[in-house]
Amino acid sequence: MLSSLSAPSVRRRGAARLADATLVSGLVAAGLLAAAGVAVAGGTPQSGGGATATIGGLKTYGTAVIHDGDANEQVPAGLFEMSVDNGGTLQTYCIDLHTPTQKDARYHETPWSGTSLSGNKNAGKIRWILQNSYPQVNDLAELAAKAGAKGLTEQDAAAGTQVAIWRYSDGADVDAVDPRAEKLADYLEENARTLAEPAASLTLDPPAVSGHPGERLGPVTVHTNADSATVRPPADAMASGVKIVDKRGKAVTSATDGSRIYVEVPKEAQDGWVDLSVQASTTVPVGRAFVSETRSQTQILAGSSESTVSATATANWAVAGAIPALSAVQDCAKSAVDITAVNKGDEPFTFALMGAEHTIAAGTSQTVAIPLQEDQAYDFTVKGPGGYQKRFKGVLDCKTEGRTANLTTQTVSEPSPATGGAAAPTDTNLAETGTSSATPFIAGTAIGLVVIGGAALLLVRAKKTPKRD
Repeated sequence: MLSSLSAPSVRRRGAARLADATLVSGLVAAGLLAAAGVAVAGGTPQSGGGATATIGGLKTYGTAVIHDGDANEQVPAGLFEMSVDNGGTLQTYCIDLHTPTQKDARYHETPWSGTSLSGNKNAGKIRWILQNSYPQVNDLAELAAKAGAKGLTEQDAAAGTQVAIWRYSDGADVDAVDPRAEKLADYLEENARTLAEPAASLTLDPPAVSGHPGERLGPVTVHTNADSATVRPPADAMASGVKIVDKRGKAVTSATDGSRIYVEVPKEAQDGWVDLSVQASTTVPVGRAFVSETRSQTQILAGSSESTVSATATANWAVAGAIPALSAVQDCAKSAVDITAVNKGDEPFTFALMGAEHTIAAGTSQTVAIPLQEDQAYDFTVKGPGGYQKRFKGVLDCKTEGRTANLTTQTVSEPSPATGGAAAPTDTNLAETGTSSATPFIAGTAIGLVVIGGAALLLVRAKKTPKRD
């Protein structure tokens, strides 16, 4: 059954038009914007669409041992559970061993290109492991027979699967404590084959369009594995005359994979913009990556119930002048966030970005890469003419942690997610599937504002990715 979605409203802009636009860090600008009472378009964390969920904790797990030289450290290893916004449950494994899990961290579905899987030649093997092990294969007798691990339990299966994944995601020297789990881990590692990245559960392409009143802005193409998705017109569509239509101008309230939809703006409409939202109910494909809105372990999907997924595109229009359509995506290959500006207006669109000015000529587009350091939080607002604004925020998390020095063996107690910034007793693990030694380092690291090119940015620390042959 399709879930209903909150209807977006049409935003109208004032008559005054800005001479140019600026990009500022939200860490500085948030208070200024609030004081000025300026509405910010797209104020949610950067996401290409899909499922958004809150992590609950480890539900099925065993114990693993990380080896680093002469040091060994025990950590819990297994399946996390996440609660999906507006309904649904996800099961995930960790793909960032040495990073702690933040309590109640929120995650969103993301392409591999925006995670540590970018450039990892073994990423496809991780998907094979997910497809060919627990919980996708829930016949434990069958799985045990293949692995030579008679008597395999759910806890063994979860631990063995997680260990095999860590060997490919982190290049870790890690073993399962239980012999049956270890046999499964070895079987999965040895037999893994490369599979392609799964498609997103729901995305809109492009995520932003623009044009003039009297035009159909778009098309925006729906990509989804759901049978159908719900599309709703703006809340004040009756008053504004703005419609969501197909290429023939017929009103659209639902869409399927490949549907092309448009925002039809009346010729007499004032300058404005609208968020076009699409929502569906589906199972999220196994192997989709999930990144946190804060600094928390990157996860990869092992199983999904019927879950609510959504995606949003922005349409912006004006009678004259620059008419930008703004979107952004994390690019781990470049260690950057790429901001793309398409100008459908009849005047250049100029904005300042990281201390440099960029001009997009009328009728053209340009992508500007914002270089960031690993683990760096970003919160940018790009301003356009007439009060139009677009906000992009997130954390650049493109690398797995390097092996941690001075590991100590710790006893495994009932795990609970680590809360960043608070050191825990040394006899318990601080992360649910990650080494506890990472948390004291993070907790003891001074977190400050670093000014780069005139924009205030949050810098935590960089990491190294160990290579696995």
